[in-house]
Amino acid sequence: MGIYRLSDRIVTLDVACAKSARNARALRLQKLAVLLACIAPLSISAAVKNRPAMQLAGYKAVRVHYGPLNKMIMSVQINGYPAKLLVDTGSNEIILDAAAAATFGVGPPPRAWRYIGSTEINGQLLPVAFMQSLTAGNMSFGNSPVVLRDSSRSDVGKAKVDGVLGLEILLRHKAVINCRTRLVFLKIDQSRRMNLSAVALSEKFIRVPLHREVSGALTVPCSIHGQSGRLLVDTGAFVTTFPDTFFKSLGISSEPTRVSAHFPTGMTRPVSAAQINDLKIGDLRVRPSKFGVAALPRFALLQGGTKISGILGMDTLYLCKAIIDLDGMNLFLK
Repeated sequence: MGIYRLSDRIVTLDVACAKSARNARALRLQKLAVLLACIAPLSISAAVKNRPAMQLAGYKAVRVHYGPLNKMIMSVQINGYPAKLLVDTGSNEIILDAAAAATFGVGPPPRAWRYIGSTEINGQLLPVAFMQSLTAGNMSFGNSPVVLRDSSRSDVGKAKVDGVLGLEILLRHKAVINCRTRLVFLKIDQSRRMNLSAVALSEKFIRVPLHREVSGALTVPCSIHGQSGRLLVDTGAFVTTFPDTFFKSLGISSEPTRVSAHFPTGMTRPVSAAQINDLKIGDLRVRPSKFGVAALPRFALLQGGTKISGILGMDTLYLCKAIIDLDGMNLFLK
């Protein structure tokens, strides 16, 4: 088992002998290079030649980059201090590493001695502090409550980021996240109406409706071997992963790897790999690939009253050129 990094820094899973892996990787990179050369940017982020930044009317664009293990990272300023946040649709809140927060001057509200309160996330009771300002590029988010978490009990510190930018802000600003072009668009003119569906469909994208569960999680419909389910859309997950019990029920075998999955509670689970040839996300048939298999924790598998069949991670989102539209609540894939 190996983890292979494409030329654009996206990590995928593969299982093969060394020679076959090298040949497969070379072929995959060759195909990807041809594909990238043929793809024109969507008009939502289209730019004429030499324009420094792509534009979307009524939105401000913020660039992101991919760090280790497919982490979509946004450079920000917190109370005037430079910081890096993981763009994570699998989280509802803004979460900061407690040690990093102290260096940014994030603590109780002005003229108060205590934190705002506390909140429970995945069974952990965490303090809520106050952030006076958060900016990214030329986008200002203003002040905001922020959850503090010890990075020793999460993978935030391991990702070399200072915290997580979750759905609370992304939904508030009707974010459009283009996973391929590394741009996050944030709405600043609420009166503007955009028909992204028409644009995306004209570019041969397939629209998959996003649903927000009672827990706040974003899910999309899927099917494997004709059995339907729902996937959790999680830009904070480095690979698409399915629960081992689900695959066992479908008779799909998996192979062990040297990879482990780390969860915010500090839990670590080994990841296996399994070949899936008939995965569909909405009406999109995903190309045959190897996906992660693990004993996923209960908090990931049950979102409100909805049973989750797997976690749709950044590897698949990138390779399917995903555009996550939190205004129209659609996921566009190609």
